[in-house]
Amino acid sequence: MERSSRAWEWLGLVLVATGEGTATVEMKTTEDMANHSGFVHGGMISALADSAMGRSLRTLKPGVVRAMSFDLKLNFISAAKPGQTLRATGRVVHAGRRTVVTECRVEGPGDKLIATASGTFSVTREKE
Repeated sequence: MERSSRAWEWLGLVLVATGEGTATVEMKTTEDMANHSGFVHGGMISALADSAMGRSLRTLKPGVVRAMSFDLKLNFISAAKPGQTLRATGRVVHAGRRTVVTECRVEGPGDKLIATASGTFSVTREKE
C-alpha cells in the first residue's frame, strides 16, 4: 500500500481495507478535534470522508496517478464525541477518464451513521 501523507499522519488516519472502487479509513478522534460544543468538529469529519473517497479512486484500473477533489458535500447526521473511532467507507460511483464521482458513509461506534458525503475528483490516469 502507498505511504500515507503528512496530513494523514497528523490526523491519525489509517487505511483499513480496500476493494475494487472502495476504501475504508479510520480515525481515532481526540480532544484536540473538538468544536466549542465538545463534539468532533465537522472539518475533521470532512477530512476523513474526503480521504476515504480519495483513496477509493486509487483502486481503479487504469490506475490514478494524481487526484484532487474539486467538489465536496457533506450531510451531518449525528454528532461524534472525541475519543471515538470513526470509520469512513468511500465508494466510486462513476469513473471517467478525467473525473471520478464518489460517495461515502462515516460511521461511529455501533455503526451509528455520523455523516454522508459525495465528492468529485479531477484525475490523471495511467496510460493504458
